[in-house]
Amino acid sequence: MNYNKPEYFVNRELSWVDFDDRVLEEARDKTNPLLERVRFLGITQSNLDEFFMVRIASLRKMQVVNYSEPDAAGMTPTQQLAALSKKIHQLVDKQYSTLARSLVPQLEKTDIRLLHQDELSKKQLSFVSQYFHQILYPVLTPMAVDTSRPFPFIGNNTLNLALRLVKSEKDETEEKKERRFAMVQVPDVFPRVVALPGDNQFMLLEELMKPFISELFTGFKVKEIKAFRVIRDMDFDVAEEDASDLMKEIVHQLAMRDHTSVMRLEIEATMSKNLRKRLIKALAVHEEDVYAIKGPIDLNFLSKLVKQVKDHDDLLFPPFKPYTQPILRTKDIFAAIRQQDIFLHHPYDSFEPVVQMVKQASIDPDTLAIKMTLYRVSSKSPIIRYLGEAAQNGKQVTVLVELKARFDEENNVHWAHELERKGCHVIYGLVGLKTHCKLLLVVRRENDGIKRYMHMATGNYNDVTAKGYTDMGLFTADPKMGVDASNIFNMLSGFSEPDHFEELNIAPITLRPFLNDRFDDEIKNAKAGKKAIIRMKMNSLSDKQMIEKIYEAAAAGVKVDIIVRGICCLKVGIPGVSENVTIHSIVGRFLEHSRIYYFYAGGEEKLYLSSADLMNRNISRRVELLFPILDPKVKAELWRIYNLMWDDNIKTRVLQADGSYQKVDRRGLTPLNVQDYLVAAAERKSQTPKVVPQPIDHFVPVQKNQDDGGDN
Repeated sequence: MNYNKPEYFVNRELSWVDFDDRVLEEARDKTNPLLERVRFLGITQSNLDEFFMVRIASLRKMQVVNYSEPDAAGMTPTQQLAALSKKIHQLVDKQYSTLARSLVPQLEKTDIRLLHQDELSKKQLSFVSQYFHQILYPVLTPMAVDTSRPFPFIGNNTLNLALRLVKSEKDETEEKKERRFAMVQVPDVFPRVVALPGDNQFMLLEELMKPFISELFTGFKVKEIKAFRVIRDMDFDVAEEDASDLMKEIVHQLAMRDHTSVMRLEIEATMSKNLRKRLIKALAVHEEDVYAIKGPIDLNFLSKLVKQVKDHDDLLFPPFKPYTQPILRTKDIFAAIRQQDIFLHHPYDSFEPVVQMVKQASIDPDTLAIKMTLYRVSSKSPIIRYLGEAAQNGKQVTVLVELKARFDEENNVHWAHELERKGCHVIYGLVGLKTHCKLLLVVRRENDGIKRYMHMATGNYNDVTAKGYTDMGLFTADPKMGVDASNIFNMLSGFSEPDHFEELNIAPITLRPFLNDRFDDEIKNAKAGKKAIIRMKMNSLSDKQMIEKIYEAAAAGVKVDIIVRGICCLKVGIPGVSENVTIHSIVGRFLEHSRIYYFYAGGEEKLYLSSADLMNRNISRRVELLFPILDPKVKAELWRIYNLMWDDNIKTRVLQADGSYQKVDRRGLTPLNVQDYLVAAAERKSQTPKVVPQPIDHFVPVQKNQDDGGDN
């Protein structure tokens, strides 16, 4: 059967907008704490900004070169841009109605206020005046635009004030003829949210500036002053000749990045036609990429507002302390790993043992070498520090730093230089491929010979995001995986081209054929009348060939359950094609980031974790890792967690045949928010460290709302 039909696919970019709308639902959900709702609204803005910087930018480039090939859903770049403009304008209207009609009134009820000039008390007016004249005024730079002073460069993601001015002595008739134009950048060296005198009283910096801005233009009257912001193309086009040139090329691209084309222009909705036309012409922006905003431009300020609110912990998610398993509380983490494979589920399990593994290896006299891949790390990464100390202590330290990690390029360039300065061998991966796998290998000399210890994970070695992303990791000393890990690092650092691995699978070499084989096994069993199940979890599902494989499996009778947080280009409910496919999406307190792949395999039940989503870029253009879960106890625990996620009926949306996502009908079901459930379980285990894990003797999926009775 032919599954390569446009009507069988959803456009990737439109699917992403649907995901951001699901995040926006969390801002509108009154069961979430108020300040968390405010934070969710801010997240939709940062998501949208990145989407314009990368995805809209990519489509615009295709349009410029007259690329007209349709995507899997049959849409050309021009058609996609038109559909996206319509859908995103609707999303933005929804963002601002959420802010104005729901969140601001609720904040005011709790005496948290974002004030305008006419709402200030005398004390606040005095403070604002002093703030402008003593702090802001010396920094501000008025930029006039006339025949001798061309339109100034406007940097990406900068907030600016556009002004229309006239000479003070002009009469009304002359004013209409004279149109002078100027701009002032809202300085980003100061907080966007200014705390005023009074508890939880705030003002946005641009609103604070507006009443005084005429002081920068002596002899002129300000007839109009409106804020605007631009988002530019931030997608890298790195020409990789070889690894030695990559660092220079990245640094060059970083320097040039701000001078790319404008992808989005946000203006105040009340801006005059005159100012609007000036900006559109000067910035060369498409009309459909202009967004007239009915409220404060750039909702990224909301996360900063939340952080400044005092004495309202009741309006936030309650804090919790991640759990550290008893076996990992030992001083010798290698002794713990020798005993058994150890599974970690962040943020419910502490990320600290991963850091401790690197720390111990850095001072361990028996450690010979540390090899590690780094994709995104925090700005003050303790792992970087310990890797440097390891090199200074005489260990052989090899670190692959992925310079092309989008929006982390500058941070990664910094850490690459820092690691090299401390004596680490730093590599930048394979030409043409991003290295996205998460792999740590420690080689030790022990009494019985050389032994390898590994940590493999679905998420980055980032101690900050590990507190907000749900990811999974495995400590193991499995000898076969150790050999595979060594071969992977040889491939990354040298000219080795292994075509076979014992236990691990690597994209772009073996991962796709390996998954195809597992699908084929399930298809074969289904056609033979045997039980056949595929269950997966990922961030995004867009790879055309893998979607066709899912259709093939479902049509053959395989039951396919998938949890997809974001993009999903697959359609459910197509008669004879995808009636056996069910798609869930969980959007909640934590960003669901783990990747799980399960195959019933005739009762053998094979379970894998991976750094890879089922996206073409992950499977074909990145170095990704898929590793098996072999320990029965770990497999049971992981499977229990998957079933809990599948049974979530509060934060889960279910994909419908019409392409919409609907909340679970909870009638007759006990409410289950899986993230809250796992937080509570981690807290209970922290309070009672001697809890004995409850055995689970089968991996058969639980029925809806069934309580499997375990917290570990």
